[in-house]
Amino acid sequence: MPDTSVKKVDSAYSPKGQLGQKYLASGKSVSMRLWENEEPAEAKEATTREYETVGYVINGRAELHIEGQILLLESGNSWVVPKGASHTYKILEPFTAVEATSPPAQVHGRDEN
Repeated sequence: MPDTSVKKVDSAYSPKGQLGQKYLASGKSVSMRLWENEEPAEAKEATTREYETVGYVINGRAELHIEGQILLLESGNSWVVPKGASHTYKILEPFTAVEATSPPAQVHGRDEN
């Protein structure tokens, strides 16, 4: 039987993760989160995650440090971080972006530290 569930999420009531992300809609194999007005900061230590991430910059600028490369992310840019890739972000100016993760980042502790 096909999954016929329908979800609508009002971000005003979305839970926040410990890193500041706001969790949006989440399905069985993909979820979305919002990084809203992240303040400029130095890059944190690189990490790897057990999910793939695709993102879209709404406004602001950041650097994505990934596998020895540095990509400048600006308004209108989108990006991919493959599952298992070593990466970190350096926020250059107040930054707002939406990301989708597959499988959902917040399930089974995948999104912690």
